[in-house]
Amino acid sequence: MSKAARLRELLEREEIARIVGSRDALTALLVEEAGFDGLWASSFEISASRALPDLGLLTMSELLEASSHVNQATSLPLLADCDTGFGGNINVVRTVRQFEAADIGGICLEDKVFPKRNSFLGGGQNLEDAGEFAGRIQAAVRARTDRDFSVVARVEALIAGAGLDEALRRAHLYADAGADAILIHSKESTPAEIVEFLQVWQARTPVVVVPTTYPHWDLAEAQAAGVSMVIYANHALRASVSAMRDVLGEIRLQGGTGGVEDAIAPMKELFGLTQVNRWEEWSA
Repeated sequence: MSKAARLRELLEREEIARIVGSRDALTALLVEEAGFDGLWASSFEISASRALPDLGLLTMSELLEASSHVNQATSLPLLADCDTGFGGNINVVRTVRQFEAADIGGICLEDKVFPKRNSFLGGGQNLEDAGEFAGRIQAAVRARTDRDFSVVARVEALIAGAGLDEALRRAHLYADAGADAILIHSKESTPAEIVEFLQVWQARTPVVVVPTTYPHWDLAEAQAAGVSMVIYANHALRASVSAMRDVLGEIRLQGGTGGVEDAIAPMKELFGLTQVNRWEEWSA
């Protein structure tokens, strides 16, 4: 089964799927080792790993390169966070062709104007004209050559404060344009407005959520409410920042590394993750 088919299966199966933000290949290995269902090539994480803010600064080529490294590291399917699509319809068409050629399972496009701002930043959450964005979704669907390649439409109306009715209007437009799933995004501290959306949506398409600001929503409750896929979008990156800061601070304070050795991964573990033995066999 292709990775595109596996991603589609995750979106359409009865059991809720869990995918995790992965900014590089090593993170992808750890996500697979932990037993998750798939990978999310997050523009936020990939931007942050280049010390850049998530303000639409990544080019299509930069995101494709990073996504390809992540995708090749494991057997898990990958959904790529392609921001607003890098331009108009023809840019979306090229994006689909390039990501399909890289054996990536699907892309997610969000309905904000370029350059977009990260959804959790204050102000400037400007929505794209819904008809214009529906045209991009339609262009993406028409451009794919593999029918299993997923096109996910990310609805930002709740993020922009435009309300539930506008979120539903946009979601229906994008579903009419051929979107395989709707990502409905919220920055509230509870899932209440997501639940309201799901109650009215009535599972017209699979629904994807990113519970960064409402982390205590139980997975079983999310599935019962109608969620098909959960994205833990930035947790691996945030965990690594905390861990690195703690270790570096301790080394500086203690004047050496002896005090942190028990708290960090041994070299042997890194050799195992990067399959040194296999590469040495091939080089013999």
